[in-house]
Order: sequence, then structure tokens, then C-alpha cells
Amino acid sequence: MVDMLVKLYNLPDLGPILETLKKQRIEIRRAIPSQKKVVVEWVHQNYPGIWEGETEAAMENRPVTCFIAVEKPENPVLSEDPYLQPPELMVGFACYDVAALGMFGPTGVREDYQGRGIGKGLLVATLKAMLDQGYAYAQIGWIGPGEFYAKVVGATIIEDSAPGPFKPFLLIE
Repeated sequence: MVDMLVKLYNLPDLGPILETLKKQRIEIRRAIPSQKKVVVEWVHQNYPGIWEGETEAAMENRPVTCFIAVEKPENPVLSEDPYLQPPELMVGFACYDVAALGMFGPTGVREDYQGRGIGKGLLVATLKAMLDQGYAYAQIGWIGPGEFYAKVVGATIIEDSAPGPFKPFLLIE
């Protein structure tokens, strides 16, 4: 699999993307350190394999380099007690600065929520955060849906980029 390159100074406007998601009660935000256990478990359940380790690393970065997508409850009853807030359903995630600095990924959206613009929101919000941190470009590692990245953020393929910065898996015998 190859990598792609994105010009972060040429990203689409995030506002309209978030507004469209808000109408579906979907919010995209940076995860907070206290959510580490839940976020990593969600990735394990929805994308078993190496992504949970990468997500755990993103949750340990400061600032946290993991964004999450949550579905807010339909008619929430709010409380002044922060521990009695209505729960939200996690439906997606995106990380950066895990395999290498300046690299986007891993990312994923719960299968039954795909096709609603959540992946687009996670991608642009995460890349915008990278721009705000001072990056001019981002590398998308081991791309899956290359057409998606090209269409949404103008990503281009980096020739001869496999395997990139990725190292072989470690085994325990």
C-alpha cells in the first residue's frame, strides 16, 4: 500500500462539514486523556489488530492526537454534575503523529454509520489540527480509499512510498 501527501494550507472549510454533521447529532472533537480506555476499547472492537496500539499512543500524546466522532442523545437531560451528563455513542476516530510525525492515521468509522460524512469530518478536523500545530503537509499512511482522500482534501499519491516509516510487526514466542 502506498502513502499520499496533503497540502494542509489548502484544506476545505471545516465549518459547513461540522454543521451538516450537527444536524445528524454528530460531533467531532479532540479526545481527552480520561477517555483513553474507552477509545482504545472501541477501536479494538471495531478495528481489531494494530490500530489499538496506535490509538493508545495517540491518546498519550500531549496534546492528544486522536479525534473522535460521537452521536449525541436525541433529547438530552443535562445536569450540573459533570458525572451525570447523558452518555454519547462513539462512532468514529482519527489519529495523527503516531507512526511518524506529520502522518495522518489510523482512522475509521463504525460500519453502520459510514456514508454520512463522518469520515470526511474526522479527516478535515484532524488535518486542520495538524495545520494549527505548524505542519504544512501531512502524509496519509498506507491509504485505503485513495479516491476519498483525493476528492476531500486533494491528496496525491507518493510514488515508491511503501512501506514508508512502518516497521515489521513484533512477535512474542
